[in-house]
Amino acid sequence: MNFKSVIFAFCALFFVTAPIQAEVVNVSPNGFLIRHEVQLNVPAEQAYELMVNQVSLWWNPSHTYSQNAKNLSIDARPGGCFCEKLPNGGGVQHLSVVFVAPGKTLRMTGALGPMQGSGLAGSMTWDFSAIKPAKAIAGAATEASADTSKAVSKLVLTYSVGGYMLGGFDKMAPGADGMLAEQVGRYKNLVNTGKPD
Repeated sequence: MNFKSVIFAFCALFFVTAPIQAEVVNVSPNGFLIRHEVQLNVPAEQAYELMVNQVSLWWNPSHTYSQNAKNLSIDARPGGCFCEKLPNGGGVQHLSVVFVAPGKTLRMTGALGPMQGSGLAGSMTWDFSAIKPAKAIAGAATEASADTSKAVSKLVLTYSVGGYMLGGFDKMAPGADGMLAEQVGRYKNLVNTGKPD
């Protein structure tokens, strides 16, 4: 497979609807905002470390240029990057790290995937916080309430993108939302079960 085929496949997969639906908060002629929130069964500090240091375990390799998530890394320091190694010394800087509060917040800027080729700026924030476990109502415990009763932290991911994009944002926002919903879902599964799928 040549490099153009890999780029085409990456772009096509970017628009595939993910099995988890999350929220496109706003779409306008000049940008969009996406928000995802999940509850996690580990403390915020541990969840943060898994997100930063184990990206290759939860990021779907179908959403990489190399088709191999082991080529991904997050250098969680100001000036660091969410990067991907490519063959022959190549690489991709998916996002740049601009704010780090270890165990709490990681903020990165940039346009992901096919959006890199447009005049766009983006800001992605991963916010981790502690929560009190929910108590199941006596006699009404369900799988969902049992799952949330174990939660000790939550992740709120926001991604706002603005600028100029040929054709506008009406189609791009749902595609980006679906791709991020899949990654957040895989991350949540890894944290809560030890397996991304």
